[in-house]
Amino acid sequence: MKITGKVWKFGDDIDTDVIIPARYLNTSDPKELAQHCMEDADTTFAKKVNAGDIIVAGKNFGCGSSREHAPISIKASGIACVIASSYARIFFRNAFNTGLPIFESTDASKNIKNGDEITVDFETGAIENHTRNEKYKAQPIPKFMQELIDEGGLVNYVKRKIKR
Repeated sequence: MKITGKVWKFGDDIDTDVIIPARYLNTSDPKELAQHCMEDADTTFAKKVNAGDIIVAGKNFGCGSSREHAPISIKASGIACVIASSYARIFFRNAFNTGLPIFESTDASKNIKNGDEITVDFETGAIENHTRNEKYKAQPIPKFMQELIDEGGLVNYVKRKIKR
């Protein structure tokens, strides 16, 4: 699968409180969480993000608490995937458990700018920056992890397996 979208660029050490501030954790409704996604980093994000857009960030994306609300809010906001140079371990796992595709690429993280239009190939890990006419490489998503994403996360994946 390939997706093309506009980039929303963030820096290093974006923690889960920035992704979805704790003051909004009184709900687990994805649509409501999406309204406050990245609010403490960019107050206009939730109003301006479009389905298929892509977050690109620096190192240690998703650090902080282990809440699943963070990847849920990103996915529900319409973000198609996240590219960062590295992720906090618990965010990495929660992203796949909730069906949010993520990629690691230091070159992409360093060179892609806010507003660039890029295409990400989930199967090969190829990232193409149409704005800057550059190409980068990320690890492709392993087949099992892609199945989790295709099912919308671990819970849906397990439900489908049980039905079979």
